[in-house]
Amino acid sequence: MPREVRVAVVQRPPRLLDLEASLEIAVGALCEAADGGAELVVFPEAFLPGYPVWAWRLRPGADHGLGTEIHSRLRRNAVDLERGGLRPFCEAVADTGVTAVIGLHELDPVSGSTLYNTVVVIAPDGAILNRHRKLMPTNPERMVWGMGDGSGLRVVDTPAGRIGCLICWESYMPLARAALYGQQLEVYVAPTWDCGERWQATLRHIATEGGCWVIGTATALEARDVPEDLPGRERLFEDSEEWINDGGATVVAPFGRLAAGPLVRDKSILYATIDLDRAADARRALDVAGHYARPDVLRLVVDRGVRSAVVFEED
Repeated sequence: MPREVRVAVVQRPPRLLDLEASLEIAVGALCEAADGGAELVVFPEAFLPGYPVWAWRLRPGADHGLGTEIHSRLRRNAVDLERGGLRPFCEAVADTGVTAVIGLHELDPVSGSTLYNTVVVIAPDGAILNRHRKLMPTNPERMVWGMGDGSGLRVVDTPAGRIGCLICWESYMPLARAALYGQQLEVYVAPTWDCGERWQATLRHIATEGGCWVIGTATALEARDVPEDLPGRERLFEDSEEWINDGGATVVAPFGRLAAGPLVRDKSILYATIDLDRAADARRALDVAGHYARPDVLRLVVDRGVRSAVVFEED
């Protein structure tokens, strides 16, 4: 019997810089997807409380004060996983009984100041199975997020398959991809802010290279979705008719065939049914972590240690 899983890919916009409102939107979309038969529900990069698109529009130096004001609000609305900041969403996951993947701004529990671009995989009982912090923020993102470590480069077992995640341009890091391929990966989730033909080509390449299902999801966002009270809004998002991001939710089958999407300029949910067994079938011809690898020539070593500047040891 096929191991079929109903997938929902959410690309509705959150409420930028408002964690409480964004959680409500996430819970609403999750429940709608579950009512639509979804067993796996995927949200975009940094959905809680929204991707920092302003970072690409701030002027170096001249907008230092504005950037600090926005970042301060973002920090106050980031998710502290250690203090249950994701609890409302996890409880909704448990209520619906689905598996969920969601991106968020994570507040460092040690420093209380540094933010990470994080994606979590949540089990149907509401437990967080894996937390992955983006290894390398891209360009101006480095003024928003710290660099992650290898502790989250894991593929985890779920009722919706063996899931691994890389965030946005991490999908252009060959060694990060290889780290997931070597763990019997079935579903590669790529929460992102990227969109367009180049990104779609990347997703199809990964599905071919990894012999896995690939799910890409970005936020479909217009300027009119940016809250009126966002500092500097009138200058940063002056064209009220602008599509800031087209979205592009996509599901790609193992070996690169487009299975659903891309959903472009559409603030809704993309659905698809995937057969997990097709991942192993695809690797019959090309298994880059198995018979098509050359471990006698090439090897990858992954450091999964958690990096922290402060370590408390018990006496």
